[in-house]
Amino acid sequence: MAGRTGRAPDLFERAAFEAFVLALPAATLVRQWGDSSVGKVGGKIFAIFGDAAGDAGLSFKCSDLAFQMLPELVGIRPAPYLARAKWVAVEQGCALTGAELAAYVTEAHRLVASKLTWRLQAELGLAPATARREKPSARRRVR
Repeated sequence: MAGRTGRAPDLFERAAFEAFVLALPAATLVRQWGDSSVGKVGGKIFAIFGDAAGDAGLSFKCSDLAFQMLPELVGIRPAPYLARAKWVAVEQGCALTGAELAAYVTEAHRLVASKLTWRLQAELGLAPATARREKPSARRRVR
């Protein structure tokens, strides 16, 4: 989601982070844990700007593979308290470009949204309302 100039937003600026998050489908933004900006979808967190020290850090959920690879790059480490849920913390000046960071935050949104119930996804406009899933048939016991 590049700006009008075609450049990726600087997600290490609070206003740019917040605008980027709010542009994602059904995303909301809250301030919690001091002054951190927290991006949520369906009430579930997918990205955080800031940390307890007030620094311009960025944390987000990532896939299993990305969680293995990203901490090997300069300026990226497993996120404190959230690492077991496959989150990374990214410092300003890390090895990723702005476009790459934007793509990872977008993917974090998709990962979290995909774990929401199908009904909530439909209510939020994240899944076609007509794409109702069939109820699983009752399992038959084999004797």
